[in-house]
Order: sequence, then C-alpha cells, then structure tokens
Amino acid sequence: MKNSLDRLMDADDSEPLVDELDRRIIQATQAGLPLDVRPYHALAEALEVAVDVVMARLSSMRERGIIRRIAAVPNHYALGYKVNGMSVWDVPDDSVARLGKQVGALDFVSHCYQRPRHLPVWPYNLFAMVHGQTREAVEDQVGEIAALLEGCNRGHEVLYSTRILKKTGLRISK
Repeated sequence: MKNSLDRLMDADDSEPLVDELDRRIIQATQAGLPLDVRPYHALAEALEVAVDVVMARLSSMRERGIIRRIAAVPNHYALGYKVNGMSVWDVPDDSVARLGKQVGALDFVSHCYQRPRHLPVWPYNLFAMVHGQTREAVEDQVGEIAALLEGCNRGHEVLYSTRILKKTGLRISK
C-alpha cells in the first residue's frame, strides 16, 4: 500500500508535487530539525546539498501547502506547565473565524481552532488549548477568554487532560 507522499509523487499531472529531494527533506525533518545553532546548515550537510537549496525547497513546499509550518514545539511539562485545559466554546457560527483569531492571538493559548457542533449533545464550535502550572492559573486564562468573547459566549466548558499522549504528525516511511 502506498503512503500519502507516494501518491503525491505519482500524481497524474505531468510533474509530481514533490520530488526525491523534497521527500528526503520531509523524512529528515519529520521528527524535528537538528538540535544545532544552525539547524538548516546541519540538515543541508546531512542531505549533502547546499543550505540555500534546503531553504528554497522548504519555502516552496510551505507555499504549495505540502508542509504547513515550521515551528518550535516546547515540552510544556518540562517547563512546569502540567495542567492542560481544552476550553470549548459555543459562539455564533458567523463570528467563529473572527473570534478564533482573537482567542488564538492570546499569548497563553497554544492552539485554537473551529470544530463542528454535534447537536444536541455537543454545542461547542470553538476550541482553545491553555496550559498552566495550576488549575487556578488555567481557570484565570479561561476567564480572560470569556471576557474577550463577552456577548458571543453562549456557554463553555474546560476539559482537563488526565494523561500525556504522544503527539506526532504524519510520518513518511523510507
């Protein structure tokens, strides 16, 4: 069975969406960039290509939507943030995009996104993850979100993590 990257390479179009070098770059970075003061240089050295080629390829794949982002992912547990709350909000559908941008811009929100409602059981359509050193800290942050959403907040809950799950993105086999 072919993986999704193989399908990208075997597209019916005249040129594949990714070539062999793009695939090698994806495979080399899917677990993270090298822990180095110059990670792109270390990556280029490992792939035996020039650093400007790596940078251009990553930029091109990002522009084409092959990769979504390149970002640091800190281990918030190691930093002392052991209380995690997914706040879920019922806001008007015609305002969710605007409100989501405002909530997502808060410095204590690690990610914010829209999800479909599942009425009558699940009325929530806006999700915002917050982390704190204590439950009280998370509750304070949720209070700030509630204040921001005032007039649009038709209800919310906070779902607290009970265990750590390993989070990884798509992995491409060799």
